[in-house]
Amino acid sequence: MFDAIRNNSRILFLVLLLLIIPSFVFFGLDGYTQFREGRQVVAHVGNLEITQGELDEAHRRSIERVRQQMPGVDIAMLDTPAMKQSTLDSLVRERVLALAADKQHLVTADERVRRVFRTDPQFEFLRRPDGTVNSEILSAQGMSSEQFAESLRRDLSLRQVMGPVAGSAVAGRTVRDLALDAFLQSREVQWKLFAAKDFAERVQPSEEELSAYYNDPAHASQFQSREQASVEYLVLDIESVKRGLNISADDLRKYYEENISRYSTPEERRASHILIQAEAGQREQARAKAQQLLDQLKARPEAFAELARQHSQDPGSAAQGGDLGFFGRGAMVKPFEDAVYALKPGQTSDLVETDFGIHIIRLTDVRGGERKPFEAVRAEIEEAVRSQLAQTRFAEVAEQFSNLVYEQPDSLQPAADALGLQVRKAERVERQPASGAQGPLANARLLEALFSADSITSKRNTQAIEVGQGQLVSARIVEHSPARTLPLEEVRDRVRERVVARKAAELARQEGQAKLEAWKAAAPESASLESPKAVSRLDAGGLPPQVLRAALAAADPLPAWVGVDLGSEGYAVVRVNKVLGRDPSPAGEQLKTQYAEAWGAAEAQAYYASLKERFKVKTQTVTR
Repeated sequence: MFDAIRNNSRILFLVLLLLIIPSFVFFGLDGYTQFREGRQVVAHVGNLEITQGELDEAHRRSIERVRQQMPGVDIAMLDTPAMKQSTLDSLVRERVLALAADKQHLVTADERVRRVFRTDPQFEFLRRPDGTVNSEILSAQGMSSEQFAESLRRDLSLRQVMGPVAGSAVAGRTVRDLALDAFLQSREVQWKLFAAKDFAERVQPSEEELSAYYNDPAHASQFQSREQASVEYLVLDIESVKRGLNISADDLRKYYEENISRYSTPEERRASHILIQAEAGQREQARAKAQQLLDQLKARPEAFAELARQHSQDPGSAAQGGDLGFFGRGAMVKPFEDAVYALKPGQTSDLVETDFGIHIIRLTDVRGGERKPFEAVRAEIEEAVRSQLAQTRFAEVAEQFSNLVYEQPDSLQPAADALGLQVRKAERVERQPASGAQGPLANARLLEALFSADSITSKRNTQAIEVGQGQLVSARIVEHSPARTLPLEEVRDRVRERVVARKAAELARQEGQAKLEAWKAAAPESASLESPKAVSRLDAGGLPPQVLRAALAAADPLPAWVGVDLGSEGYAVVRVNKVLGRDPSPAGEQLKTQYAEAWGAAEAQAYYASLKERFKVKTQTVTR
């Protein structure tokens, strides 16, 4: 074989040229380079590029975060061009702010990073009692302490770009008050509702009117039975895999021995300490002072609490005589923890040095550490082992599930028998998921496959479709009922109801318009209106939204008359008597703050737009 290649190398070279050259002709050198490197640029920020690969990875992470928070969400709803465009806009914003921070030499010092971490409530779940970061929680999220610190530093640096702009924006008091006066203005109004339902008894539609309404193409959709199907479906999920597992007693006992710490009460220790803080360059003085206190304790062990109150520089425990309460392993810095777990109750340590200073520690109590017997936790162990094995085996069983529903497409029963599943049935399933529907048959992707032309015609199984994390479904149509227009005899009552409602609304509108013209011409006192009431955007006073908007939009001169068409509800006549000034509701004070925040946000957005222009941002529209 290698001899043939060597002997015909010239021919192979010519073939390669014929294959490569057309790619330059059609795509150009740049396009060929991008193809070769597998990268397509979707945005430019200055000299920086955002590639399609970066966008796809960022969008994948975004979807995964949503999926963790809402396990049942339909991923297809998130994986759309609009959602990807939002992800791309976020990436562009991050790059723009990073460039601005670099140009302005905005950096965040280590001390500020530490201070924010120790004081910001959002990081409370990450803080240990001694103020250090809980690395175990970060590890579970795939992040090290160093990565977290750099991420926080970067976030704080980026905030320095926009924060001062939004925070320093000043909304002028005069402009603010003018805007709020207009928005919070209240008016005294009177009104009269001509409700369509009050005119219904006057309507006696003829047979011709009913037929005309029914035969009007504009009303055809009102008298259609919706497309529906009777379906069978099969669900494979983690729980069904768990049910099919057989686990021996030996395997359970082995798991118990290997994870004995889970079935033991964690040992906790209670300690008190005296802390002498050691500032830079003063460690020896601090150590000398701590040694003096230790010497006193050796002479008077019972004075520990008294000396802690007098001399300890730990503000959190000094007032309690140095008592730190009970804590387990991992709660304290390592030198402190090692010293505590080396003591016996009642013993006092030698001097212990940590980053916080010099400690003298006394162990006061120990609790926990007991082991639960195997039989007491057997059910718990079996559940844990089943869950782990099911997670491991799910991919294998999922492949088998997919193959079975594909290879035997005329029935779901063979797959159900092979995997120990149950074929489920559902009636009156529609092409679109019902509002608020849950479960597999509320998944848009599954319904799309189920109501495809081929599935309706052949009544074969759909392919296995992932409808949630660790959940595959295949379904088939057993009986299909297409949408059809119902005959007039079946929907006569419904048609009559619609005709009566329409004509009643028209009568109400005619009556209302006639009264409006009459009341305008006559003395205002002759109008049979409701009693005057004050209304505003904060207090509608029971007025429908359309009536309130019309009353607030009425222009000078006042008093003014307004007619409001309420559609199928009827008609309203409104008289605006006078302007009462600003609504005194306490909510008005909150709006001042919201107005200032909106002004600041607008200033920040304008500044961001100028940064995009400065850095010559170019973004492609995401179409797939």
